[in-house]
This record gives sequence, C-alpha cells and structure tokens, in this order.
Amino acid sequence: MAVDQVVQIVVFAVLTAITLGGGLGVVTSRNLFHAALFLILSLAGVVGYYVLLDAGFLAALQLLVYIGAISILILFSIMLTRGLMMPGQTQRTDQWWVAGLVVVLIFVVLAVALSQVAWPVAGEEALAAPNVAISQLGQALVGPYAIPFEVISVVLLVALVGAIVLARETME
Repeated sequence: MAVDQVVQIVVFAVLTAITLGGGLGVVTSRNLFHAALFLILSLAGVVGYYVLLDAGFLAALQLLVYIGAISILILFSIMLTRGLMMPGQTQRTDQWWVAGLVVVLIFVVLAVALSQVAWPVAGEEALAAPNVAISQLGQALVGPYAIPFEVISVVLLVALVGAIVLARETME
C-alpha cells in the first residue's frame, strides 16, 4: 500500500469521526445553539469529503451554501428568538467594544489585502467573444433549477423575517 493511500485512509477516518461526532452532537445536545454549532461541524466534515474526492466545486458550494448561509441563518434565528425559548432570562454583556474592535480590525485587514492584489483585467477581444461552454453551463444550471432556487430563497427570507418579528414582539 502506497503512502498516499495510507494518508487518504487516515484523512477519511478523521473526516468520518468529525462528521459522525458532529451529527451525534446535533441529536444529543440539549442546547439548541450548541446543536447548531455541531451541525456546522458535521457539514464541515462533508466539505472535507468533497475535497478528498477532488470535487472542489461541490466543496465550495457546501461551504458557501450550507455552512455559510443556512447554518448562519439558523444561528441568527436562534439568537433572535432566544426570548421566546427562555422567558425571564436576559443576557447582557459589557464586551460589545471588544466585538466592535475585532470587526474593525478584520475590516482593515481585508481592505489592505484587497488593495494589494493586482486584479487581472480581460482584454476587449476576450469580452467581445462569448464563451460557449460557460453559456451552456449557465443555462444547464439555471434553466431547470431557477424556480426551486427562488422558492427556497423566499422561504429562508420569510423564516428570517418571522424570527425578527417574533423577537420584536417579545421585547415589547
């Protein structure tokens, strides 16, 4: 057995432990917020599977859509409706300035990094000739899935707006 096969088996075993451990944490956790964090861990293990299978597009899609969008939506919904789930329990913190400082520092680092990149600019001849393969890929992806994608985005938006309305009603 070659060394790279052994490495793949070990990485697969670690990813399996992460994915199954996260899934087990989701179903056994009594705290809803912790369950959502375990869900993110489990989905991150699936991203690792896609990377291991050399499916970079699916890994990026899993990372952006499921971890980056849906999990964050779940976390926001939990945080906005916390008053409904735990009445009479308020949580106040005086560490808002630390969070603000971290956000400003991250913004500065990102702004500096983006300003240092030499962004490539396509020539006029590249922009004038349409790429047939990209056009066909776009039509294949958007064509049959445009309506379900829009419906799902509207459902997620309604869920977020509903969480905000419920949180405001409990504050009044």
